[in-house]
Amino acid sequence: MKKARKKYPLEYKIFAVGLCTQYGSVLRVAEELGISKNCLQHWKRFAKKETLVLRKASNPDTGKTELSRLRKEAKDAAIERDILKKAPPHLLQERRARYQFIRENSDIFPVGKMCRIFQVDPSCYYKWLKGIPTSRALRRLFITSEISRIYCASHGTYGSARIARELAAIGIKACRSLVGKIMQEQHLRPIAKLKFKKTTISSTKYPIAENKLNQNFKVCGQNEVWVSDITYIHTAEGWAYLTIVIDLFDRKVIGWSLSRTMKATDTSITAFRRAQYNRPLTGNQKLIFHSDRGVQYACKKFVSLLAKSGRISQSMSRKGNCYDNAVAESFFKTLKTELVHHNKYTSKKKAEESIFEYIENFYNTRRRHSALGNFTIEEFQNQLSSKN
Repeated sequence: MKKARKKYPLEYKIFAVGLCTQYGSVLRVAEELGISKNCLQHWKRFAKKETLVLRKASNPDTGKTELSRLRKEAKDAAIERDILKKAPPHLLQERRARYQFIRENSDIFPVGKMCRIFQVDPSCYYKWLKGIPTSRALRRLFITSEISRIYCASHGTYGSARIARELAAIGIKACRSLVGKIMQEQHLRPIAKLKFKKTTISSTKYPIAENKLNQNFKVCGQNEVWVSDITYIHTAEGWAYLTIVIDLFDRKVIGWSLSRTMKATDTSITAFRRAQYNRPLTGNQKLIFHSDRGVQYACKKFVSLLAKSGRISQSMSRKGNCYDNAVAESFFKTLKTELVHHNKYTSKKKAEESIFEYIENFYNTRRRHSALGNFTIEEFQNQLSSKN
């Protein structure tokens, strides 16, 4: 960036030229005043041409006052020059480093001038010197404590975007970059999600439904599209199988089941019936139920259950394509990253209690979802209600 040229008042120029005449050395005066030798030579040429002239003072004392003022300005300029010579390494550092520089050099330079150059409030500096926290420092401490609280409440899964949104929801203004900086200082890192692993067991003896969803995960209202999937949960008593049903509209888990077997009656059918109970179809609503090609969804019992309502059409992902059921897969990644991999379940009952607490008391109520603009499901629903 091009440095702005410093402008000097006419009186200052005349004073500088006068010093040249007094000392007989342009170089010495230029060094003392911290200005360019060529600039001073330029002013001298103007003075010889009588274009650098002060107006006549109406009062004889005015000239002395003006000279005194100019000398003070020259002295101040010299002090500022000396501060700037020593200060550059500290100009762009954090506030505490600038305070330390001011304290270390308070015997050499005036504190007020250093505060002005460093663009800090003198009262804040003196509070820092006495160990009294400023309002700015107190606010940062408060924000830091709230960030730590929210991070822990999210089981260590929230990044800067979600935490900034959570702070805004409770009336605390803090931009995402500040939240990110504080998280870095406090070593708060969101847990990374794991890569996808295939768990679907399909069978060729059952008919396959058409992929009606076709990766279109944006819907306009409730009960337009439900997605479902099954995953494995390890316990000391053996494997448990978690089946979930999610409404794409608000990403809420509206039905789920944790079973000991992979039978359709314990997995897909139980989860679907709970979803029906929690979010029944109303009026003329027509629903697409999307899943993978697993036998639990392709078997006759489940297909006939969907067909009974007359308003539900079945949709299935393409073979081996996890992206066709990305929302359900994403939920399982989130669940395992945020909960399952941090727990060793001694029994299926313990696993069920833990998953119930996570889904019903965190995921469906308090967790912020990027797909919903970092709103919680409850906030998203309340926002829609207020618009209607």
